[in-house]
Amino acid sequence: MTQTISSGQDVVTFLKSQHEQIKALLGQVLETTGKQRSETFTELRRLLAVHETAEEEVVHPKARRTLENGDEVVSERLKEENEGKQALSELEKLDVDSAEFETEFRKFQKDVLEHAEAEEQKEFSKLADKLDDDQLEKMRSAVKMAESMAPTHPHPGVESATANLLAGPFAAMMDRAKDALSGKR
Repeated sequence: MTQTISSGQDVVTFLKSQHEQIKALLGQVLETTGKQRSETFTELRRLLAVHETAEEEVVHPKARRTLENGDEVVSERLKEENEGKQALSELEKLDVDSAEFETEFRKFQKDVLEHAEAEEQKEFSKLADKLDDDQLEKMRSAVKMAESMAPTHPHPGVESATANLLAGPFAAMMDRAKDALSGKR
């Protein structure tokens, strides 16, 4: 099953629609087993990797500059994202049908859902209030561009725009080669 990255009129709509896709995939992973679970987990991993990279390159820097408490809001989101990348990296190493995977995945699911809610309330909605429609639409275009060049696997420790721009292209190239060799996109 392949999920399509949805588009919206602006960056907030676009990212919230991706959060909905992520929530659906989180549930689907737990509802399936075997090959289907593996494929769904791969799709979830890919979507999370490109989504977080785009937020780190486009959304968080804008929030830092625009929101009254931008540094605090973004720092907390980056901490959560690093923890999520670490957990996702560990999940990638496990057999998707093992009890350990299921236990760790449930913790991961809870953390991802809490992170998405915090982003939507503390960052996205406040950006929507501060920026005009044109700025939000331009950010959506920038996010889509960043996603098209983003790594497809989690890379803990690469949570800033600068780190993503320095390490991202090489990581993306390596991830996409690894995906092609393994038959996973």
